[in-house]
Amino acid sequence: MARSSYFVLIIALAIVACGRRPAPTVTPAAPIAPAQRLVPMPVEMALRDGLYTFTPTTLVAATSPDFAFSARFLADHIGQAVGPDPLKVEVTATPPGGAITIRQTADDAALGEEGYVLEVRPEGITILAARPAGAFYGVQTLRQLLPPAWEYEALRPPRKSAPPVTLPAMEITDRPRFEWRGAMLDVSRHFLSVDEVKRYVDLMALHKLNRLHLHLADDQGWRIEITSWPNLTTHGGSTEVGGGPGGFYTQAEYSDIVRYAADRFITIVPEIDMPGHTNAALSSYPELNCDGVAPPLYTGTEVGFSTLCVDKEITYKFIEDVVREISKVTPGPYFHVGGDEVEKLTDEQYRRFIERVQGIVQLQGKRMIGWDEIAPANLQPGAIVQHWRPKTTPAEAVGKGAKVIMSVANRAYIDMKYDANTPIGLTWAGIVDVKTSYDWNPADEAPGVPEAALLGVEAPLWAETIASIRDVEFLAFPRLAAIAEIGWSRQRDRDWDDFRVRLGSQGSRWVALGVNFYRAPEIPWR
Repeated sequence: MARSSYFVLIIALAIVACGRRPAPTVTPAAPIAPAQRLVPMPVEMALRDGLYTFTPTTLVAATSPDFAFSARFLADHIGQAVGPDPLKVEVTATPPGGAITIRQTADDAALGEEGYVLEVRPEGITILAARPAGAFYGVQTLRQLLPPAWEYEALRPPRKSAPPVTLPAMEITDRPRFEWRGAMLDVSRHFLSVDEVKRYVDLMALHKLNRLHLHLADDQGWRIEITSWPNLTTHGGSTEVGGGPGGFYTQAEYSDIVRYAADRFITIVPEIDMPGHTNAALSSYPELNCDGVAPPLYTGTEVGFSTLCVDKEITYKFIEDVVREISKVTPGPYFHVGGDEVEKLTDEQYRRFIERVQGIVQLQGKRMIGWDEIAPANLQPGAIVQHWRPKTTPAEAVGKGAKVIMSVANRAYIDMKYDANTPIGLTWAGIVDVKTSYDWNPADEAPGVPEAALLGVEAPLWAETIASIRDVEFLAFPRLAAIAEIGWSRQRDRDWDDFRVRLGSQGSRWVALGVNFYRAPEIPWR
């Protein structure tokens, strides 16, 4: 083929490709107003006169040892961006002028557990918080105000001739709408390593999310070591969807994830789905089956075919051991028992099972969480229902004193495709583009469930079609940022047209972090 003909063919193919899907909107680089850099949107923000200048000798100070982690986190983030040496960090009640100070305040009523005030002045930066979580979230806001290039881990020290980095003077007062701002990772269908889970934790922390729900067991794999039932992992953890090698976390590895998340004020919520979605366990131990025969391992994606034998006492001994061992290495107050998509039991069998398991969970000092199918059971006050089916309502459970997490599938399931051409993801709950994931109010989603009954929101990411953390990132971002804003920002302040501009400004930060995000064409990416 002649060279000229070759280039004509390439151009023609490019035109055809562009005709299939609109190219993402890319806004030329220009100064970004501070208010356009922030996701989630803060409660109040006001610009002041003057500039703060970062220097190689800037000190990061914490006035309380409880705030020292946030000070180190900030200093590490700024790192090589302002000079050849790491910034100095001190815990001191009297930081010098020009310092970045994370200061404890007694104003509990105004700021609560997670609120903060960020003050930027020419003479220094101060983050005020009543509790360590608030200090950490103040750091995340300051982080988003700083140059996106500072996120790049291979950043070199600036040249001596480089202009100094400054930040406009401002004041931000902020606190979250909901106490539960969550994400869920399904590590059962496809296993993710410890480092991959930590990567997701870091991206959650940037967006002020505070609950990571780990779906640790399903038909395709059992992913956490149970020392009293070792075959759950050696056999039940040996495969995954499509027949891959699977994997599992030892209790030491799981504890490492728990500690890493806790440092970033994220609570791990373990889920062992039951009585359905249990083929990996049934295949590992014949006695958990009503006929005493272990089924083969399963690598498909159908649901509803498996169930524990709810009329055998060995089943409850098994559950007691599993809940006890996981609870021992999970300091958070929650245990998720699943309870969804059970097709092999009568309604009465199912209710009896949930009520008995509820008692087992309570004996370990945990609050039981279940998918919204548990709502008709006799739930005790303190139980939590995770609402996922758009055409139902957990109002019955709310009447018994239960709280609700909103995860309606046609809005919050971020494993759905963005559009018909998305290469991975599912469509059974619909196409969920970025606007669909953002433009809804959790308080309006279920009849009979008032906002006072809501703990918050959570974005589940089921793993039938993902194979790596790169796939996770592609499906999660930018939609996870949309769910984060729903959980944090006041409903009356949220607006799609404003959000899409602020979301577009996150693109350069995500590029610097190496996030494999979807360049949604409706977002003006910078």
